[in-house]
Amino acid sequence: MTTEDKVFSGSIPEFYDTYLVPLIFEVYADDLAARVASAAPMAVLETAAGSGVVPRALINHLHPDARYVVTDLNQPMLDQAARRQPPDKRIEWRQADALDLPFGDSSFDAVICQFGAMFFPDRAKGYAEARRVLNDAGRYIFSVWDRIETNEFADVVTNAAATVFPHDPPRFLARTPHGYFDHGLIRADLTRAGFSDISILRQQETSRAPSARQVAVAYCQGTPLRNEIEARDRDALLRVTDIATDALEKHYGKGRIAAGICAHIVTAVK
Repeated sequence: MTTEDKVFSGSIPEFYDTYLVPLIFEVYADDLAARVASAAPMAVLETAAGSGVVPRALINHLHPDARYVVTDLNQPMLDQAARRQPPDKRIEWRQADALDLPFGDSSFDAVICQFGAMFFPDRAKGYAEARRVLNDAGRYIFSVWDRIETNEFADVVTNAAATVFPHDPPRFLARTPHGYFDHGLIRADLTRAGFSDISILRQQETSRAPSARQVAVAYCQGTPLRNEIEARDRDALLRVTDIATDALEKHYGKGRIAAGICAHIVTAVK
C-alpha cells in the first residue's frame, strides 16, 4: 500500500458515495447491520466508516438508548457520511485513527469495520486497539474483499487501465482493496492482537449497475485509482474511464449489467 492509497479527497467522496456504495457496499452493509444487531449492543464503535453506508443500514436496528460512535481517519469521507445521515442523537461523528483510538478501555460492546482493515498500515495494531476498547465478550466484526479475480468489475477496470499505462499499470484496486484476503494471514494478525476466538466466512454476492459507464465512473473516479491515473497523466482520467466502459460493455453488454463480488466476514470475540 502506498500513501496515496489512503487519500479520499476532492470529488472522490461524492463519486464514491454516489456510484461505488450502491454498486458493491450496500449489500454487505445490510448483512453487517444484521450481524451486529443480533447481539443488541448498547455501545457500538465503527472505524474507517467511509461515507457512512453502514450507519445508514444499522441505526434503525439499534436500541433507542444505544450509543453509536462513527469514526474515520479521512475527514472529507466523514463529512459526506454525516451529510447523508438524518439527525440522530445516538450517533456521534468523530475523526479518529483506528490504530490510535481516543477511547478508554472496555468502552464498547461491538467494534465494526466494513472494508477498512485493508488500509491499516499496521493491521495487528489496529486489531489490538479494537480489542482494547471492547468490553469482555465484545465482538469485533469486520469485512475485507477477496482477491480481485473474484470481484469481476474491479478486475476488468484494472486490466483496462493497464492498457493505457502498460509500462506502469495502476494497481490500486488489486494492491490494497483486494490485497488482504488470506485467512491464515488474517488469523495471524488477529492472534498477534490478542484474539483467539476467530471465525471467517467467505461471502459471495452479486454487483449490479444501471450501465457499464456507472461502473467505470465508480472505480476510476470514486476511488484512489483516480490518484494513480492522474499521477501518470493529469489529463487521462476521462480517457481511462471511457476505455474501462468499453471493456465492461464487451464483457457484460449494454444496459443493466451484473457480475460477481466476493468478501470475507471476520468475527473475533474478546
